Amino acid sequence: MDFLQAVVLGTLQGLTEFLPISSSAHLAIFPKFFGWDDPGAAYTAVVQIGTEVAVVLYFWRDIWTIGSGWVRGLFSARAREAFEWRMGWFIIVGSLPIVALGLALEDLIDNEFRNLWVIGTMLIALGLVLGVAERIGRNAKPIEDLSWGHAVLLGAAQAAALVPGVSRSGATISMGLILGYERAAATRYAFLLAIPAVVGAGLYKLKDIPGGDNAYGVAPTVVGTLVAFVVGLAVIHWLLRYVSTHSYAPFVAYRVVLGSVVLVLLGAGVITADVAI
Repeated sequence: MDFLQAVVLGTLQGLTEFLPISSSAHLAIFPKFFGWDDPGAAYTAVVQIGTEVAVVLYFWRDIWTIGSGWVRGLFSARAREAFEWRMGWFIIVGSLPIVALGLALEDLIDNEFRNLWVIGTMLIALGLVLGVAERIGRNAKPIEDLSWGHAVLLGAAQAAALVPGVSRSGATISMGLILGYERAAATRYAFLLAIPAVVGAGLYKLKDIPGGDNAYGVAPTVVGTLVAFVVGLAVIHWLLRYVSTHSYAPFVAYRVVLGSVVLVLLGAGVITADVAI
């Protein structure tokens, strides 16, 4: 992987991580269009650290409030009455499904799940789910109404994104809308819930990024991660403003169109379904 490819893929990661269109799908699909080597599951996981650092920077006040409130709750009964204490536990509990399934299904995630037939199908299927969620969701509950049961359901939805094409934010936001939460609240919670899972997965996969000048080399991965951070920071700001007044309909249409294009190209033999691992 040369540095131009690293910049392009880092930009693609930053643009797509927070939108409900699946960054992992784009990092698997677009190299096929350009005739590049597949960056691989390890590169995909590690470069996502850049976008999650952007989340930490953008939401540092929320993270500090939740984190400090959770720590205070360990020592104070009064602090355990605050929403920050519950939110801290909601994020911990909501992260457990993706951690458990990620470790249990690691081989499938790195290999079979990255087949483009799977990715194209998931783009369409979860696009339709997002469309239905947008249509039936009441868009009424603030994040403060979050309950233990809903935290578990949102965590389970996030775990579905272990399959490329699902989209971590898309699955979590869809579940939030179905449960009646406001678009902005569901989106914000999806960002916060993703931090432990994405950073943990990226750090875990660092061991699979060997040194040297190759498609999985250290230097291109660092470049891609830095670019993803810069682009992702801008996208967060834009998306949170967008969803406060707009629906997710354009993303639904984009997912269905992209997934259909991938399946048609696969059926015509223009691109191949397998990926280089």
